[in-house]
Amino acid sequence: MNKLAFRGFSIRLVFLSILVPTANLVLHGLIFLFFKHIDLHPLLAAALAVLWGVVGIYFVYLSLNWVVEQYPQHLRQKMLPFVFVGPAVLILGWLLVFPTLRTLYLSFLDAQSVNFVGLSNYVAVFTDRLLVTALRNNLLWVVFGATSCVALGLLIAILADRSSYERLAKTIIFMPMAISFVAAGVIWKFIYYYQPGDEQVGLLNAIVVALGGEPQAWTSLLQPWNNLFLIVILIWMQTGFAMVIFSAAIKGVPGELLEAARVDGAGEIRIFFQIIIPYIKGTILAVTTTIVVFTLKIFDVVMVMTGGQYDTEVVATQFYRQFFMYRNFGYGSTLAIVLLIAVIPIIIFNLRQFRRQGGV
Repeated sequence: MNKLAFRGFSIRLVFLSILVPTANLVLHGLIFLFFKHIDLHPLLAAALAVLWGVVGIYFVYLSLNWVVEQYPQHLRQKMLPFVFVGPAVLILGWLLVFPTLRTLYLSFLDAQSVNFVGLSNYVAVFTDRLLVTALRNNLLWVVFGATSCVALGLLIAILADRSSYERLAKTIIFMPMAISFVAAGVIWKFIYYYQPGDEQVGLLNAIVVALGGEPQAWTSLLQPWNNLFLIVILIWMQTGFAMVIFSAAIKGVPGELLEAARVDGAGEIRIFFQIIIPYIKGTILAVTTTIVVFTLKIFDVVMVMTGGQYDTEVVATQFYRQFFMYRNFGYGSTLAIVLLIAVIPIIIFNLRQFRRQGGV
């Protein structure tokens, strides 16, 4: 290829590399404006939106892949990963990174997001009695909720692995994972329901009365019992998740290793603590950190069950109340950043463990 032809080829590649992504942006921007301004039946709008999503994503990747195919072979291999990962990274950046930066910016402003107040919101957050209560409750959720989910999940996984009814047991324990936390909150609200007298609608109080006891307002008792009754819902739902992951990890422990330990005279308890636990240590850490992050962000159960009353407030419910109910955008944004800061170290720890295991 002579110099003139090479220059023409390069100009064509640059032109295509700019034109095709720009055309995609313009086309999908026009489609978005169409959906925004036209009045359609909700079902028809939903169907068209799904169709746009499927066909639109296919068209974006098809057109970008065609552009990359025009490049020389040595450049093509370097460009393809950016083509297939790039749009997803851009979308995640727009949906996650940009809102995070905006929330951080709002946390330095006043309630109306007009005047700069520096670190005043952060000082107020850590001196507010309600937030101290919320942080304490989040700690209770982490210590009792996450620990119980991991311990029970591991215990059930070990026992079910040795049972002839393994599939049935796992199915029953995993079933709560199929419903949302809002639905679980509604179910347990009926279980904990309290009314004066001997006629009880709530299952737990009906059992207590049948056994000759007095009915109790379980979720409005003094601390920390009402929080512990809420934490039971998390344990009920997340134990199945931990059990499934642990069960898969336990089945990966070499049978020859276990058999050799039994031949050497090791008991099942010793095998569990000295062979199985060290072998699945990475899985235990991953499950634990996942559930801990989830408990730090807990919101649905508390909001459905108590609305944050009776000292059951957590950081997420405080954020919702300040930002959306009281319209205190600066203080609410600060709570969101505090929650993010609490979660980040756990995520970093999880990623480091993943790298050590050769995940990336």
